[in-house]
Amino acid sequence: MQYFIGIVPPVEYKNQITSFRNRWKHHQLNEVAEPHITVKAQGGLTEDLTWLEKVKIVCSTTQRFQLTLTEPSTFGNEVVFLGVRSKEIYDFHQLLVDTIALHQSLSNDISKWMLSILI
Repeated sequence: MQYFIGIVPPVEYKNQITSFRNRWKHHQLNEVAEPHITVKAQGGLTEDLTWLEKVKIVCSTTQRFQLTLTEPSTFGNEVVFLGVRSKEIYDFHQLLVDTIALHQSLSNDISKWMLSILI
């Protein structure tokens, strides 16, 4: 399974996005993912979920912030998205990236250390 970290918008925005998506008969996006703002893509979010507790701590200690939605854009021919502008969301993203990288670094160091003891 692949994971990402996202923020779900308030209900009124979520409903507007869902309504927009429903204009296309053959899309299945509502079945795959609810409207969200991707804050951290999949890299480093491993299936063993060892990173999850650290991410929960970061999320619970981050203060609320506002952001601005910008113009629509696309990923290829199939994904339409709205841009997001906010210094705080970029800071939040970087904090998550750093937390996950540090966790992976520590995990890697521990496994190397344990292997060297076993030899």
